[in-house]
Amino acid sequence: MTQPAHAARAQDYSFRLRDGLVGAQMLCVAFGSLVLVPLLTGLDPNVALFTAGLGTVVFQIVTKGRVPVFLASSFAFIAPIIYGVQAWGIPATLGGLMAAGCVYLVLSALIAWRGVGFITRILPPIVTGPVIMVIGLVLAPVAVNLATGHNGTGDQTLVAREPAMIVAGAALVATLTASLLGRGFVALLPIIIGVATGYLTAICLGLVDFTPIIEAPWLAMPDFVAPAFNWQAVLFMLPVAIAPAIEHFGDIIAIRSVTGRDYLVDPGIHRTMLGDGLATSLAASFGGPPNTTYSEVTGAVTLTGATNPALMTWAAGFAIVFSFVGKLGAFLSTIPTPVMGGIIVLLFGAIVVVGMNSLVQSGEDLTESRNMAVVGLILICGIGGLHFSFGRFSLEGIALAGVLGVLLNLILPQSRTAKDRAAAEAADN
Repeated sequence: MTQPAHAARAQDYSFRLRDGLVGAQMLCVAFGSLVLVPLLTGLDPNVALFTAGLGTVVFQIVTKGRVPVFLASSFAFIAPIIYGVQAWGIPATLGGLMAAGCVYLVLSALIAWRGVGFITRILPPIVTGPVIMVIGLVLAPVAVNLATGHNGTGDQTLVAREPAMIVAGAALVATLTASLLGRGFVALLPIIIGVATGYLTAICLGLVDFTPIIEAPWLAMPDFVAPAFNWQAVLFMLPVAIAPAIEHFGDIIAIRSVTGRDYLVDPGIHRTMLGDGLATSLAASFGGPPNTTYSEVTGAVTLTGATNPALMTWAAGFAIVFSFVGKLGAFLSTIPTPVMGGIIVLLFGAIVVVGMNSLVQSGEDLTESRNMAVVGLILICGIGGLHFSFGRFSLEGIALAGVLGVLLNLILPQSRTAKDRAAAEAADN
């Protein structure tokens, strides 16, 4: 698509009243994905709205209002949050998420000190790719359980299987159709369209109870939850933060290609990473999901050519205001789980594909002995249920995959081809 002429030159921060409607549009684009994460993980959607707005404002302060991005619920943490809530409860999971935000802060400091190359050498695609794949695969049964009318663990039936499959199928087909065939603004809203289709199907099948909406007040305080610190939850979440932190580079590069400004230099990737980390830890401290830059909003910026970062201030303000609308949260709570199941089947699959694509784009020979060992061990140990216990602590699943990948990459000797390539890159630099 040809970029609009006025998008070729990014605007400086300029807060204007007349931009309020455009800012609201940016929130609309992000809304479906923003509330999907709390709905899938058991967190409060109104809190997610509040922390998305607050996190975006914090990000803008840290980055000096340079970057036109909106921060909201991170998909990379869906599977880990679901597991954490089941294993340790919501407060302990939030404590782990606060610690995950601190990983961003450490990476930011390392980048400021040693440069981006230092991080990419420790966490190359041969590590991050399969770890991302594990994130999508380890809880694939949860997606199937929700789509077939069960709870996440599959031990409770919430909706009869036949109507659940109809609702989940309608949501999935609508999402795919909008994503593949949608044009213009419609292409930016596949999740909203999928959820709306599934919800309407559920209404037709008599699966929706409107009582919570009727009884809810118009104005209500979001259900804030204080975090609690459990070392198992913290150790579990720390490696999870690595993959989305690395993906952050791609998000910033994407918005750079839209605006024509090099945000890796000004304000600097260390500042954008710091903004993400602070927003994530702040969100968890209120009971919200981790924050990340939203590619949907980047797509909207591309489509409209509206590159003024102040638009995201408007979007953040609307998110905070809407978080206090009690009927909005009540409405979202009436969405049957099969609707979310239909969406999450696609999303978890997409996460796996992102990991695969990371490996493919790296150009690494996966049949080479070292690469085969790193990728194979990460996948089998992460998905297969292997766990290590150290007193009260245990390491398994995604956390085990992340730690194992980093250790294998540091310990295993490089092949001669990899050494020659690294030497050539060092010479070029």
